[in-house]
Amino acid sequence: MLGFLIWLIVGGLFIVFGIYTYRSKKQKVFGFWSFGESFEVNDVKVYNHALGKLWIVFGILFALLGIPLLSGQNSPVVFISIIGAMFEAIGAMVIYITVIEKKYRKN
Repeated sequence: MLGFLIWLIVGGLFIVFGIYTYRSKKQKVFGFWSFGESFEVNDVKVYNHALGKLWIVFGILFALLGIPLLSGQNSPVVFISIIGAMFEAIGAMVIYITVIEKKYRKN
């Protein structure tokens, strides 16, 4: 149960980060780990909205992937959460690069 609660808190933090990005006036980078310069975008507000939506959906799906943790931490079903989170992260990166970055990058 504790593992599930921690998983939900982390998912909630992703959602909060998405809301912060969505409402931001300045251009945000894709990840909170990248402190470097980002590319220039055509419309900062629309770009931040798209990026914020991506993080919010990521957080919701991440929280849902934690449901197998309710069966116990030593249960083999926990692999669904772990592998699912890995594929979800890869999917978010693919969506960012192929859709968001491609659409909003200033030429």
